[in-house]
Amino acid sequence: MSYLFTSESVSEGHPDKISDQISDAILDHFLANDPYAKVAIETLVTNGQIIIAGEVHSSIFINVQEIARNLLRKIGYIKHDYKFHADSCGIFSSIQKQSSDLREGIYKKEEIGAGDQCIVFGYAIKETENYMPLSLELSHHVLKELSKIRNEGKVMTYLRPDAKSQITLEYSKKHIPFHIHTVVLSTQHDEFDSKEKMHQKIVQDVRSILIPRVRKNFPYPNMHQLFTEKTKYYINSTGKFVIGGPHGDTGLTGRKIIVDTYGGRGAHGGGAFSGKDPSKLDRSGAYAARHIAKNMVAAGISKELLIQISYAAGISRPLGIFVNSYGTSIFDDASIALHIRDNFDLRPYAIEKKFQLRQPIYEETSVYGHMGKTPKKVFKYFPGISGNTIKKEVELFPWEKLDCIPMIQEIFHLKN
Repeated sequence: MSYLFTSESVSEGHPDKISDQISDAILDHFLANDPYAKVAIETLVTNGQIIIAGEVHSSIFINVQEIARNLLRKIGYIKHDYKFHADSCGIFSSIQKQSSDLREGIYKKEEIGAGDQCIVFGYAIKETENYMPLSLELSHHVLKELSKIRNEGKVMTYLRPDAKSQITLEYSKKHIPFHIHTVVLSTQHDEFDSKEKMHQKIVQDVRSILIPRVRKNFPYPNMHQLFTEKTKYYINSTGKFVIGGPHGDTGLTGRKIIVDTYGGRGAHGGGAFSGKDPSKLDRSGAYAARHIAKNMVAAGISKELLIQISYAAGISRPLGIFVNSYGTSIFDDASIALHIRDNFDLRPYAIEKKFQLRQPIYEETSVYGHMGKTPKKVFKYFPGISGNTIKKEVELFPWEKLDCIPMIQEIFHLKN
């Protein structure tokens, strides 16, 4: 029998994602000026207000209010009709020093210890070219195309920044996706004269403008076969969606951890990513686990792989490594876990060094997922503390590199 699986995504204008982006933008500005800064920033956005709080240990001061306003302008909150404006919202900042007890616990040895206890998961599946679940990738892609349409400003000119998507796939009993069962999309929009005409217009435009772009641009073989006449659409299913963004709902950093990772496939350790420097293993450990899982699947160890790594505060080496290959590997899961332990250095300092995580690379992770994106080098610019401009060449998403395949195949005695 076939079965259904669903994943969701949210746009850059969603309140929770605004919070994630502000937290990571602040983190990037600290790291650009002080690579050894210790940062843990939380952001709350609500009706007309932004509250920024957290702990920082750094030698520099940055203008968090200006960073937040610039981020809001970039997203598109620049119209007073949205009832939340980049230039007029109130911003309250309450950032304190990081606990000296925690710092001493982390740095009491030559080897940097974990910043806190945590469990992290990495996951990969041979379902898409980037080894991510198809349902999540499609959910992201629907909203990325919608965002492009909004920013181009040529069609669907009524679009506002806040949006959510949800894709339900139908799988065969052999776990192969063969049909998009349901597309759910809720998009904020301008006020219309008629509620009925408004809804008809949005549904028509989604079906005739957005979905064809998704079908054309999404990199998946036989994409045209997934959408069928049986595919169900629920577009703005509550009818009207004018009040949105922080004016409609409160947003908070770290509330979209499933959107950020694997869309409900695999597992999640519970720790959010955004606003945290790489000494927080919630973040850097999860990136390392994803890197291993992706390289393992790409090397042919299994078709699907979940890795769990556990840490204790102040202790550098993982307490335990667990593997689940879902019966898709010729190798025993316990032996895979032992090979990971013996051949991958998962100490915090080693993870930071391998992926160059003390670079300002985090704002780009804070929307449309931390995993599955293409690694690339870019130049980024930040205001310096002395009024100068800091230019940084950084590599985004280095944990997505497939750079361990030969080593893995040699370890497991697999032919290239």
